[in-house]
Formats: sequence, C-alpha cells, structure tokens
Amino acid sequence: MKNISLNLKNVYGFVPKAKIDGFKLQSEAANLALHKKTGKGNDFLGWVDLPGSIGEYELADIEKTVQKLQVKHLEVFVVIGIGGSYLGSKAVIDALSDSFAAIKGSFEAPLIVFAGQNISEDYLFELRDLLDTKDWACTVISKSGTTTEPALAFRLLKQDLEEKYGIDEASKRIIAVTDAERGALKKLAKEEGYKTFIIPDDVGGRYSVLTPVGLIAIGMAGFNIRELVKGAIDMEKACDSSVPYEQNLACQYAAARNALYQSGKKIEILVNYNPKLHFFAEWWKQLYGESEGKDNKGIYPSSVDFSSDLHSMGQYIQEGERTLFETVLSIEEVDNEVLVPEDEADLDGLNFLAGKRVDEVNKMAELGTSIAHVDGGVPNIRISVPKLNEYYLGQLIYFFEIACGISGYILDVNPFDQPGVESYKKNMFALLNKPGFEKESKAIQERLQ
Repeated sequence: MKNISLNLKNVYGFVPKAKIDGFKLQSEAANLALHKKTGKGNDFLGWVDLPGSIGEYELADIEKTVQKLQVKHLEVFVVIGIGGSYLGSKAVIDALSDSFAAIKGSFEAPLIVFAGQNISEDYLFELRDLLDTKDWACTVISKSGTTTEPALAFRLLKQDLEEKYGIDEASKRIIAVTDAERGALKKLAKEEGYKTFIIPDDVGGRYSVLTPVGLIAIGMAGFNIRELVKGAIDMEKACDSSVPYEQNLACQYAAARNALYQSGKKIEILVNYNPKLHFFAEWWKQLYGESEGKDNKGIYPSSVDFSSDLHSMGQYIQEGERTLFETVLSIEEVDNEVLVPEDEADLDGLNFLAGKRVDEVNKMAELGTSIAHVDGGVPNIRISVPKLNEYYLGQLIYFFEIACGISGYILDVNPFDQPGVESYKKNMFALLNKPGFEKESKAIQERLQ
C-alpha cells in the first residue's frame, strides 16, 4: 500500500536543497531525542510510540462502548471538549463524512455535534433546543474536569440529560474521558458510574486524537478506528529514528520548514482543495501554533480552502508581503465521479470542459495555482495523499505530529507545553471574581478604570 509523499521541488528555488539538507543532523538528532525521550518536555512524549502500543483490548473496549450506545439508535452524539479534545475528532469526522449528512438525516450513525469548545450563550441555547427534540448521548473530555468551557457545557448538558432520561439512564449515556487517578471529572465519573476511558498522563491534548479522546467520537460517527490506527502505525514505522533523513518524510518536512523560516518566511499556509479538510487544517493550526509559538519564535500557522479562498485570500498570497510559504495537501483519488456536460448554447463558454471529470478541473486549478504562486515568490511544499480515508488520515496525523516535535526541537523550544494559554484564563477568572483570585481581581479592575 502506498504512503503519503512529500515533494520539495518548489522550495529549492527559494532555499537551495543543500541548505535544507544542512538540517539533516539536527532533524535526525531531534527525532532520536523524541524516541529516546531525552529532549525538552519529555514527560509529554507518550504519543511518539502510541499507535504501535494501542492494544486489542483498548480498541475492542471502545468499539463495544460505541455499539452499546448505537443500539439505542441515537440521533445525536455530543462531544464536549476544547482544543485537542475536540479538534482531532472533528477533523477526521468532517474529512470522512458526506458533506450534507446533517441535512439528509441518515441515522446509520448519529450526528456528531460539539460543545464546550466555546462560551457562546446563543450556541449553547440552540444546541440544548436541538437536543430537547432528539435522542442523544455524550462524551465529556477533560483531564481535570475543571477547564471552564467544557465544564460549563457539561454542567448544563448533564442536567438536561438527567431531566430527560432520569439519573440512572443518563449515567448510561455519558462517557467520561479523563485522568486515571485524579480530578473533578474522575471523581464524578466514579460516583455516577459513567463508562470511563483514560487520557494518558504523558499525552497532551493536541497529540491525543489517537487515544480515546478522538477514537470514541470517530467510532461513534461510524468510521473504522482500526484503519485509522493502522495508518498511524505504518507512518510511525516510516518516521522512526532508525530511518535516515533521506527516507524520512518527517525529518525532511521539519528541515524545509526551518530552512524557510531562517530565510525570512514566517507564515506557513496549509492549503487544501477539498472542503472536507477545513477542520483538519484547524487541528494542524493548533498542533503547530501551540507547539512552536514560544520564546518570541515560531512559524505562524494559517490555512486556506482553495479554490474558494483564491477569490478572497488569493490576491494577498500572490502579491502581498513575501513572508509566507504554502504546504499543499493534494488528494490523488476522490470517491465519486462527476462529468461536465455538453451544453448546446454554451453561454458560459465551458464546452471545452465537456466530458472531463470535475476532479480534473480541480487538479488543474491546483497545479495552475502552485505555478502562479511560485512565480509570485511563494515557496510550495506538496504533500500527496493517495485517498481521503481512515488509513491515510492516520498516516497524515502521525506524520504532522512527529514532524512538529522534530521542528520544535530544531527551533529550540519545548513543543509540549503551552504556558501562554494560561494568561487569558487568569484574567477571565479575575474578572469573574473567582474565589482565590481576589488580588488579581483588584489589580485588573484598577487597570480598567
């Protein structure tokens, strides 16, 4: 079976291949440090060998849990979490789903919706209004159980679920994904008898999609979690520290990114030509932004959906400040065939496309855009994905994860912490007069006067 592939030829005109390959020793050393767990943040490296360590018992337990809820013929399944606790599953589910499944109303698998990823009162009101008319269940994902956004959503939805089904039945419709030993959610799950899965202590949220954090929702949506894991396992082997730079796609991608960064390219745009990949890019942005954006360093991760955004962002990318480069996700084979018809009047002038597949038009838009952007001063990295399915998404997830760790180590930051994320929380708690924040509350109120 083919693997995803990496093409750097449209980078060499901006940064010589020799300069990129100059990062060979650094990338190999960084990869070794990840696998030996000797680098910065080494207490959060459980994801590195995670795919190959997922056992039959864990996969079967997830499948059994999903099946128990599916026999209830649920219409909606709510995933409560924020950041990595929702973006990974959202990315995979959207990539694999019929674009109009929610409208078609097929209940072969429940509609997956999300909560706790924002604090919008309107969003929560509208979600609860929907759930009031549907048969539903949920999973709540939090190591601590006290993260504000998901904890607030769960408090509301738990109440709704218990009022609708009764406390006993509600407890059978809640899956908790949390810490093994401690935390508010762990305590509640034990008291209420929720089916519980563990978030490994050494796996951070943005690296957790291949744990129950992501696999439960993906399985509930009706997709094959074993194929997802298999793809990740195969990419884990392909990016192992024993695989030399010349054959190691993750090392090469990390090297190219850092070479471009040193040459003044500060912004990386992840490009797709399939709208199903929109939330995959959102997952990627968290992975790289939260991992590398430290110590006043880091490539800024952005994304576009082409060809839609060629009519909005295309002008800037073509002729704006030359501080950016693109990484293009190219899907080689699509699932369906649509041919352009002949039209006798040809008022739109498209008869020259008659008989061609729409995907061919899309591929030529991709190629033409790449040529135009390279000519306009935008380096292009191309990642080819044979097909958009569970197996290749598993490959892509692990590829980006391991390359992110390598790239972060080359940049000399800790890719596995996120101290800056706490700043907004402290201010929010002070503004809301949370107990224990009296000093901060007084200081911030004085600033606002």
